[in-house]
Amino acid sequence: MSVNQQILLKSYPIGAPTENDFSLVETAIPELNAGEVLNRTIYLSLDPYMRGRISNRESYATPVALGSVMVGSTVSQVVKSNNPKFSEGEFVVGSDGWESYGIAKAENLRKLDPKQLPISTALGIAGMPGMTAYFALLDIGKPQPGETVVVSAASGAVGAIVGQIAKIKGCRAIGIVGSDEKCAYVVDELGFDACINRRTQNLNTALKAACPDGIDVYVDHTAGPILEAVLQQINLGARIPLVGLISQYNAKTLPPGPNLMPLLIKRALIKGFLVGDYLGRQAEFIHDISQWLHAGKLKYKEDVVNRLENAPHAFLGLFQGDNFGKLIVRVGDDPTKN
Repeated sequence: MSVNQQILLKSYPIGAPTENDFSLVETAIPELNAGEVLNRTIYLSLDPYMRGRISNRESYATPVALGSVMVGSTVSQVVKSNNPKFSEGEFVVGSDGWESYGIAKAENLRKLDPKQLPISTALGIAGMPGMTAYFALLDIGKPQPGETVVVSAASGAVGAIVGQIAKIKGCRAIGIVGSDEKCAYVVDELGFDACINRRTQNLNTALKAACPDGIDVYVDHTAGPILEAVLQQINLGARIPLVGLISQYNAKTLPPGPNLMPLLIKRALIKGFLVGDYLGRQAEFIHDISQWLHAGKLKYKEDVVNRLENAPHAFLGLFQGDNFGKLIVRVGDDPTKN
């Protein structure tokens, strides 16, 4: 334990990011101040929202400063502690970013029990993506038994959970993905009722066939052409939790929006969603998600990339649909698997 690897933001991308926008450096491991905790990173989460944090466009969060460590959620093991709430060897989830060792304040950490769930799940189904799916669907979508729920990026970290919770709530679940392999996964493994390959099928035709009674809830991760097609099929009083805008994250100029007239005609609700607004209800989410996992009602898939230096390349693949499941980087050894 003598060197800390870090990945820094070198430049703000114009259009799609490249690996040249990041730099890998080695620094000394920082010293602890009073009340702080030193963590060794085991897993790093890679998520689409990070694209907005490396842009100088106006957004809901301050961008990462040039020359600073990239932001990101982490699962770590405590190495040293100057805080009585945490002890050496404990496992924690926090936001140390793209580095092999991080300093955190106690209020920014949550302890993990590896006997309850695998620690990597704190970055996926039992973490921010799971919370996003849970609250976006249940609080904004308000699905009712017998309704039809459609979700884009349905094999991803959030979409896969949305569809499964929709089934738990007695709904039909329809996924939209980018390959036949992913379609087979969400139907055969996750229990969706149908799935559409957006690359090979006509969205309007396929949605009509998959949703003969229309669409009551659409959990949107993409906006763009998928949202435009969905709007043509929405029912009276439809609800649309707007979780992501991945179709335009790398756009050099903002694309024209879809025709929103169906929202007016169908008196539909579309509402933006930020998971940070729900942190005060995290215990509610953890309770339900843990019960469903232990009961076998939820399944999850992780796409694990080894070594911190490979994080930029893996991150770029998020916007091409290269990942299959929750994308995480294994930065260090996981002693819970030894």
